[in-house]
Amino acid sequence: MTTSAPPAERRVPEAVHRRRWAILGALMLSLLIVVLDNSILNVAIKTISTPAPTGLGATQSELEWAINAYTLVFAGLLFTAGLLGDRLGRKKVLLAGLAVFGIGSALAAESGSPVQLIVFRALMGLGAAFVMPATLAVLMNVFERDEQPKAIGIWAGGVGLAIAIGPITGGVLLDHFWWGSVFLINVPIVLLALVLMFWLVPDSRDPNPGRVDAIGVVLSVVGLVLLVYGIIKGGQLADFTDATVLATIAAGLVVLAGFVVYEKRSDHPSIDITYFENKVFSAAIAAIALVFFALMGVTFFSVFYTQSVRGYSPLQTGLLMLPLAAAQIIFAPRARLVVDRFGNRATCTAGLLIIAAMLAAFAILETDTPIWLLEVIFFLMGTGMAHIMTPTSVVIMQALPREKAGSASALSNTFRQVGGALGIAVLGSVLSTAYRSGIEDKLGAVPAGLRHTAGESIEATLGVAAKLGPQGKGLVGPANDAFLHAMHVTALCGAGVAIVGAVIVALFLPGRTPEAQQGKEETELVPAGEH
Repeated sequence: MTTSAPPAERRVPEAVHRRRWAILGALMLSLLIVVLDNSILNVAIKTISTPAPTGLGATQSELEWAINAYTLVFAGLLFTAGLLGDRLGRKKVLLAGLAVFGIGSALAAESGSPVQLIVFRALMGLGAAFVMPATLAVLMNVFERDEQPKAIGIWAGGVGLAIAIGPITGGVLLDHFWWGSVFLINVPIVLLALVLMFWLVPDSRDPNPGRVDAIGVVLSVVGLVLLVYGIIKGGQLADFTDATVLATIAAGLVVLAGFVVYEKRSDHPSIDITYFENKVFSAAIAAIALVFFALMGVTFFSVFYTQSVRGYSPLQTGLLMLPLAAAQIIFAPRARLVVDRFGNRATCTAGLLIIAAMLAAFAILETDTPIWLLEVIFFLMGTGMAHIMTPTSVVIMQALPREKAGSASALSNTFRQVGGALGIAVLGSVLSTAYRSGIEDKLGAVPAGLRHTAGESIEATLGVAAKLGPQGKGLVGPANDAFLHAMHVTALCGAGVAIVGAVIVALFLPGRTPEAQQGKEETELVPAGEH
């Protein structure tokens, strides 16, 4: 007996079908470095913010840009990358993206200033934009439809594996080498992935590819950059009423509104706005964006909590983040079983409520809280995330025809990256504003010219305190107190965002369908091109 589809029904060539799991392994290696890079960087944030020669002396706003330069380029170009993959061939685009990502990593490792790091991180984002959608698009073309949920579950588990490996690898590298090693480590992985891609992965393309939407790409990137710049600038100044901040945010929103209007009228849009008329599809996309909004913001401030306030090393911080990734590795491949039993709505709503509760739990963390409590919070947060990412990815990918796999993947990843970038910008700005308001009146001993810089972040305060010698020791306690207050405020804001996501999912994702209606529901979720 065999579980494979009969030859008459099989869409995947037999030679490709036989090596589909090896292909999935090669695709996951490519995915690994794209995700690994951000999770490694999370541990390195504090080191990069340390003055030279240890780091680059990056300010909090520069750190936010080092992360967001990558995510904004990545998000802005994903649709173009998906369309080019559909047009030119996914294998070619995947190989080119890996090569650019490897070059960007090598250059980032040798950055001599925060500005150089931001530029080279943008180059890495360019390469990653061509890697991420191609991996999922190839996956959808080498697996039959009945195996796709399982393959997507394993693919999502690979994201969890990268999140686990990243902080530990980063910690080991920072304990033994200079900060640039966290980027240089990508190069040998890229070379191995390139070899495996040449050998294993078949090429595929859309028989009727769309035209590349250059105007849409420019409008989306410009709009997002203006919006994020305004939000980060507001946090840096601790003043969101500043005319420059308001003008920049307003300009970003206007450009993004123009982007939506243009896409509606275009005959070859980057984003087919009609997809969002499907409430199930829209709710799944919103859930992904809101999960990453909360997660990226939390990761940003939790590193400063563990290293700056609690005094853990980068390696210890990486190990402390293991439960977050372990939960995803354990539960992501099994989440489909929970969906089979309880339905998408109950599974994803529960996942978002767990994330909201764990974000709120950050508000009880203090300088002497038992560290095992943080471990429990991370594990439960990873559990919640695993039960959102897998079912929503399946809903999104199966809602579009197979030949549009690149577009579906790009759409999912665009909202994931935009959600993450806005999470870092918004929650990072909340953190900056709350921190400055808590530390400002404690900076009387700091020379007037250094007070604004010293109030930017806990690392800036501690850096100035170190330069002041014995006189600066009195700043350490107030800096920790101000940071903890800022972290509590930021975590509660993140929890509020997760609750909004839970409400959206509860209202619009499909529930568990009785057996008699199951065929009807599947028909509704699968467009005409899949019948």
